[in-house]
Amino acid sequence: MTEVKLKKGESVDKALRKLKKKMLKEDVLGEYRKRKNYEKPSKKNYKEMRRKKYNQRNRSIEEAKYWG
Repeated sequence: MTEVKLKKGESVDKALRKLKKKMLKEDVLGEYRKRKNYEKPSKKNYKEMRRKKYNQRNRSIEEAKYWG
């Protein structure tokens, strides 16, 4: 659990900013989103392969335009 301790006379806004920075650094929200929307490994691999094929297709089209 991420905690931020307030010093005497410190504003709540400053504490919230500190908390937000700490959470970003620890990637708390990213981990939460991953766990909330679990994706099977086979589905993850499928998406990754589709992404790679898409990028490769775009690269080869750009290369063909460049060379001729």
